[in-house]
Amino acid sequence: MITLLIGGALALIFALVGTPLFIKVLVNRGYGQFIRDDGPTTHHTKRGTPTMGGAVVVASVVASYFLTHLIIFLINPDNTGPSISGGLLLLLMVGMGLVGFLDDFIKISKQRSLGLNAAAKITLQSAVGILFAVLALNFPDSRGRTPASTAISFVRDTWVDLAFAGTIIGVILFIIWSNLIVTAATNGVNLTDGLDGLAAGACVMVFSAYLLMGIWQQNQNCGSPGVTGACYEVRDPFDLAMLAGALCGALIGFLWWNTSPAKIFMGDTGSLALGGALAGFAILSRTELLLAIIAGLFVIITLSVILQVGFFKISRGKRIFKMAPLQHHFELKGWAEVTIVVRFWIVCGLCVASGLGIFYAEWLVAL
Repeated sequence: MITLLIGGALALIFALVGTPLFIKVLVNRGYGQFIRDDGPTTHHTKRGTPTMGGAVVVASVVASYFLTHLIIFLINPDNTGPSISGGLLLLLMVGMGLVGFLDDFIKISKQRSLGLNAAAKITLQSAVGILFAVLALNFPDSRGRTPASTAISFVRDTWVDLAFAGTIIGVILFIIWSNLIVTAATNGVNLTDGLDGLAAGACVMVFSAYLLMGIWQQNQNCGSPGVTGACYEVRDPFDLAMLAGALCGALIGFLWWNTSPAKIFMGDTGSLALGGALAGFAILSRTELLLAIIAGLFVIITLSVILQVGFFKISRGKRIFKMAPLQHHFELKGWAEVTIVVRFWIVCGLCVASGLGIFYAEWLVAL
């Protein structure tokens, strides 16, 4: 438990102190957010606000993760150190964050609302996703467990195994499935990041869920002394829990400066990195389908965009919402930004509580 506390505390301090320093750097260089003219008019006052703040969150998590392991090693040299699962999750998060950073940099350097073109963005994200998926099916531990599994998971691996037609086909199908999860998660966080503090606060709740599930999976891990019955075949649950705690700490530190009126935005650097981390947790903790419930707010907001675009095309110009994503619909209805953020946080909290309830209820039933 001390490891979790150290990791979370270090990430909190790094982000809380590092964010204002990063703001000064961005302001001195004139790196401010470009605001679309077709968005809510209230957003025009945000033009020029520093962006790419997600870089601070990512850096805080990476630094706290390795520093925590170093501290624990100095206290107890027998500690195993960083795990393969932890490294893979950082790979996915940092890789997606770099794609977002390129996108943000092009936007602010050329003063336009579009960064990387669609083809370049999809190619880079796919490259990171494929690398993660391939590596995740390797590195078995002493029990033969790899970080990820070709079986589709809900609360644990289900009977639906993508390797039903052979190992090679299973690997290919898993790469496709993994990339679908990554794409859905990154798009979900990216679409949610439209109001001050909304995405950051929601991600704190979701990562808190993975912190609790990681601790539980470690305590009920298959092969651990005294554990029988409904155990979990997850390779490195405690290290994943530590990363979830570090993400919570870093996001809380960042949220101090990102809350309304925001002094900095996370940008695509942050939203893509956080989406990648969400997907990584779901895949590595064997809770892929459960992510849709825990991250229900992101699902709702993503569906609002899909419905809006689909209905617009079918009806030849008609709309379901005043504007999509959903949070902007309520802005145009006259809701205050802070009101929308807090109410959406409440929805997120209910989704997280529902997901945790299902996770625990399944264990009770299986027991």
